[in-house]
Amino acid sequence: MKYYDKLIFELSKEGRCGYSLPQNKFPASPEVPLQLRREAPLGLPEVSEPDVVRHYTNLSQMNFGVDTGFYPLGSCTMKYNPKINEEMAALQGFAGLHPLMHAGLVKGALKVYQEMNKALAAITGMYTFTLDPCAGAHGELTGLMIMRTYHMQRGDFKRTKVIVPDSAHGTNPASAAVCGLEVVEVKSLENGRIDVEALKPLLTDEVAGIMMTNPNTLGLFETEIKTIAKLVHEAGGLLYYDGANMNPLMGVVRPGDMGFDIMHLNLHKTFSTPHGGGGPGSGPVGVAKHLEDCIPDLRVSGFHGNFGVILRAYAYILSLGKDHLKKVGQYAVLSANYIKECLKDKYKLPIEGVCKHEFVFDGLIHDGAHDDVPGATTLDVAKRLLDYGFHAPTIYFPLLFHQALMIEPTETESKETLDAFIGVMRKIADEAAQDPMILHEAPHNTPISRPDETTAARNPILKYQDAQ
Repeated sequence: MKYYDKLIFELSKEGRCGYSLPQNKFPASPEVPLQLRREAPLGLPEVSEPDVVRHYTNLSQMNFGVDTGFYPLGSCTMKYNPKINEEMAALQGFAGLHPLMHAGLVKGALKVYQEMNKALAAITGMYTFTLDPCAGAHGELTGLMIMRTYHMQRGDFKRTKVIVPDSAHGTNPASAAVCGLEVVEVKSLENGRIDVEALKPLLTDEVAGIMMTNPNTLGLFETEIKTIAKLVHEAGGLLYYDGANMNPLMGVVRPGDMGFDIMHLNLHKTFSTPHGGGGPGSGPVGVAKHLEDCIPDLRVSGFHGNFGVILRAYAYILSLGKDHLKKVGQYAVLSANYIKECLKDKYKLPIEGVCKHEFVFDGLIHDGAHDDVPGATTLDVAKRLLDYGFHAPTIYFPLLFHQALMIEPTETESKETLDAFIGVMRKIADEAAQDPMILHEAPHNTPISRPDETTAARNPILKYQDAQ
């Protein structure tokens, strides 16, 4: 570990000081209750100003994002965010707004909401949208609340079950549970699509609807979607579309035309706004015309949602226009299939055929296992990628495959970047076959190698004193 790879409290030396404040000429405020007054020094690290500056500068250089490298995180659509979006969001007339301003002073912002609603409706085939939800899971919850409201308004109170495919995003069953709905799983066929025959007996009069994404989490288009929609509707249920995988469909196919009644979009995925690091996000929810009255009258988020994210997405749509939005999906599909075909002789491809925007390998074909050494795993491949300057794909998801490695390149990456990634993935596969210990011990070139992530999540060290 280099000196400046250490945490700030590890650099602390008694007596060092990085600031000098004038002596306080005023007595302690009598307004502060005794029980709230500090009885002992705060106990902050004692470091010089250069140490503090270098510490945070070095931390900033350890960050990884789409502005620093290739980010093939499956199911997340980590595409580049064009800087014109940032310029539009930074315009004084937008950036300086306050959510409690009089409506007469924010006509420009309200116009953005109106036009964005129209644009999203045109792209998806929905009738109208609410832009309030602040993220995908928030949109799912809102959409499911709309689903429940629809049935309750009709006096159909026993519809408390939601069907969720076994390949679904983890947020789907979680959102359904939060909404007070019972999750019923439907299995997939060997080709990765929903088993329609297994679905039929699940469609009872207790089913409120089904949650799906199309293409599904394996990056495969649900070719029986019209049949599924017909069956669900005939049973009195609704179709909910998880918009996480909307990227390959823009301008080509619309969820509304497939028969979906409710959907959410992830503006921070499909429409290129900043993604990751905990936010911000935006998950607008769209509905078919017969559900317009079920959209919540009361807001599901503070004020009008994340306006800055909505504004960036609107700039993205206007920049591309109708024709180029269609190319987004086409190039994303081309990129994914190019990588898949170039690597399937090194990594196990459980389902052959053309994928959409992403695909899933099931680990290495040759992992190098022998009597004395265990084989290289998907985790090992992901860790080794860090040594070569690439962010790892999504691993161990979906749960359909034991060694799942889920890759989504997006449309914004050049062929040179894709070829570099392919070359490294092939090299890693060769390393695994010849000497898997190289992968077992990876990463070799990062400040932290393999932390105990479970303990870090359950018992995080959040204070300087706790680390001593």
